[in-house]
Amino acid sequence: MRALFLSLTLLVGVHHPSLAADAVNGETLAKRWCASCHLVSEDQRKGSDLVPSFASIAARPDFDEDRVATFLLNPHPKMETMSLSRIEARNIAAYIAEQKRR
Repeated sequence: MRALFLSLTLLVGVHHPSLAADAVNGETLAKRWCASCHLVSEDQRKGSDLVPSFASIAARPDFDEDRVATFLLNPHPKMETMSLSRIEARNIAAYIAEQKRR
């Protein structure tokens, strides 16, 4: 039975937090949580002039995806409390990183 479970696990795959973040899910989360202030995509027309766009965050020379994910987990006075899980924060950070490549 254990061998069968291991075989199925290898065939189907198991979601594990240490695997690559999901930028597609990060886009969905960003549009829900971040788009009221940040420009999170090229097709978005409205945002605040007081906060950087995701593209400008990604273009910074010191941009670090892990640091952004950690930043998103901590409460910040100017940002609403989102109560993101670690993987959600990683997904949003991965989505921000993709903005540099566009």
